[in-house]
Amino acid sequence: MENLKRHINETVKLAVPVSIGQIGHIMMGVVDSLMVGQVGTVPLAAAALVNGLFFLVLVLGIGMTMAITPLVAISKGANNVDDCGMILRQALLVNMVFALLLLAMIFFGADLIQYMNQPPEVVAEARSYMKILALSVIPFLLFQVYRQFLEGISVVKPPMIIAVLANLFNAFSNWCLIFGNLGFPALGLDGAGISTFLTRTIMAFVLMFYVINSKKFAIYNPTLKYKTINLKVIKKVIAIGLPSGLQYFLEVGAFSFSAIMIGWLGAVPLAAHQIAINLASVTYMIVLGIGAAGTIRVGSALGKRDYKNMRRAGFTAIGIAISLMFCFAIIFIVLRNFLPTLYVDDIPVIELASTLLIVAALFQLFDGTQATAIGVLRGLTDVKIPLIISFGAYWLLGVPVGYILAFTFELGTMGIWLGFLVGLASVAISLTMRFNHLSKKELSV
Repeated sequence: MENLKRHINETVKLAVPVSIGQIGHIMMGVVDSLMVGQVGTVPLAAAALVNGLFFLVLVLGIGMTMAITPLVAISKGANNVDDCGMILRQALLVNMVFALLLLAMIFFGADLIQYMNQPPEVVAEARSYMKILALSVIPFLLFQVYRQFLEGISVVKPPMIIAVLANLFNAFSNWCLIFGNLGFPALGLDGAGISTFLTRTIMAFVLMFYVINSKKFAIYNPTLKYKTINLKVIKKVIAIGLPSGLQYFLEVGAFSFSAIMIGWLGAVPLAAHQIAINLASVTYMIVLGIGAAGTIRVGSALGKRDYKNMRRAGFTAIGIAISLMFCFAIIFIVLRNFLPTLYVDDIPVIELASTLLIVAALFQLFDGTQATAIGVLRGLTDVKIPLIISFGAYWLLGVPVGYILAFTFELGTMGIWLGFLVGLASVAISLTMRFNHLSKKELSV
């Protein structure tokens, strides 16, 4: 029991700051939407369109940076501290090249918005905003590289503090650039894009400066002095990062495509879906912190060859996620008629959203499990099989089942959400079984 308590405490200590940092990133988008919405409906619609497309591409970059945490955690656990800084430098090189590719993809992809059958006035604002936002990819991924490095050595508070303070700067710069205060020009939606770029740039350089110059990290040698290009480490970063990014892309893509299918059903179903998925995304951000804690602790134990505690660390993280999501599920069920009223006063939308929250309560248990299981498997550097599992669960099972239930059996929005449930349940069970198998295998060696 004492050992279990220690595992829980260590996991929570790592998870809470990471979760707060995740929510900080989400809140920047929420504040942008609230402030842009004051300018008008067209800028808000353009922002919603661009942010969805932008995030779909950005997750590939986020996944690439996720390779850093397990590699650094394993090296630290094995007391190979010199390797930690070397991994950081090689990963920085990989991710900055990848960031340039993503920047080009988003920047030139902005010209394709005109072919998406959107209103002309929305297209005009969206294209300009997307091109500005593309420039923020490099500082965003630069911040992620140093954040993932710090997570690998179990330091999680500095990125959290920077993310929270960045929200204040972002809100202030939005106020200046969107509305034209303090002598700045009123740039509307473009002002929000410039504000995001400035905020992410400051975040990146503050964290990079802190890591490079802080004496507490000197032992890891996290400098920018490249003695050599280590192709072996670069291959490891790509081998872990690319499947991680693709897995995340498949998950986000499945939910995005499902939203398109719900749009075929009309405005009320789409609005109800947006409310329910927005509430579910908040709890998902919290559980991502638990998954990150699982990556750190499993990777560290693997580096130490402490396979018993590696297994316990993984299942402790999964257990905490399930327990937390169970609590959120109860809240969703009990408050299902109240929560939608925070968004709208349209009765049909509220009634449908309250029904969807019952399904959301159930799928949250599986969503929390799969998000954490992905994290602990990443700690083992196991990413290729989870990628295949995710593809099968989301695109060969969840999306088709949702389509059939919605349009063949005429269950509408509820059918698509039941498809979510089937997909998430299958991926959660499969990934947990995968971790159980691999951790048992290590114990038996």
